[in-house]
Amino acid sequence: MSERKVLNKYYPPDFDPSKIPRVRQSKNRQFTVRLMAPFNMKCKTCGEYIYKGKKFNARKEDVENENYLGIRIYRFYIKCTRCLSEISFKTDPQSTDYVVEAGATRNFMALKLAEEQAVREMEAEKEEERTNPMKLLENRTKASRGEIEMVETLEELKELNKRKVVVNFDDMLHRYDEERESEAAAIAAAEIDDEQLIKSVFGERTEDGTIVKRLVDNGGSSTTDLLAGTLNNAAKNKKLNPLVKLKTALIKPNSASTSAAPVPIVKSSLGGLSLLGSYSDSSSHSDSDN
Repeated sequence: MSERKVLNKYYPPDFDPSKIPRVRQSKNRQFTVRLMAPFNMKCKTCGEYIYKGKKFNARKEDVENENYLGIRIYRFYIKCTRCLSEISFKTDPQSTDYVVEAGATRNFMALKLAEEQAVREMEAEKEEERTNPMKLLENRTKASRGEIEMVETLEELKELNKRKVVVNFDDMLHRYDEERESEAAAIAAAEIDDEQLIKSVFGERTEDGTIVKRLVDNGGSSTTDLLAGTLNNAAKNKKLNPLVKLKTALIKPNSASTSAAPVPIVKSSLGGLSLLGSYSDSSSHSDSDN
């Protein structure tokens, strides 16, 4: 089975290349190349628009008896995508562009027109300088004035550089660092004072979770630390229960005596009232007798 891609060819031992006749190629030979449309164009036959970047299989040939500074000029032939009419254009090395020869017209390009206008204006200025001495003098005066301004700006820059050389940037940075450190120390001291104030007001939490609050005596002579949360409700109840029982024991006899006391008092009060009543009756009777 032969190779799919033939890379090496077989030459027999008795091969003599001098016996092979030379192939005579035409002077202006055409090649088929793949290219893209270099500009927007319109077909003259059918009016089809061909946009820049559209790909074609084109025929390429050298333009005879034409060159620019030894650079060859090439001609390309393409076919319209609609009517298959032939369109030809060639290279233009002088303006680094292409020129349409037949079969189509190039669309208007504002950028190309502006570039051509700038080139024409530049050439006109050069021509005027060559022919008009006053214009040449004006241009020289402008150039000298511009040079003087540039020298002045350079001198100003040199003066600024000298001033910067006198300034010691290390000292400036060191002073700035000291200011920042002093500000940081002041902020830290203020934070410590705030923390102490908060602890004095709300108390301080220990490692076991209890809150320690410092209370000041009324006399102001001494301070005592009270551990809040160390005594449970059960412990408090145990300590307070005996006192409550004693109070109830003391209260019971008093209540019994108070409950028994009103009976004789009421009786005595009733007896006194009866005596008073009887006395009043006797007196009334005696008065009536009299």
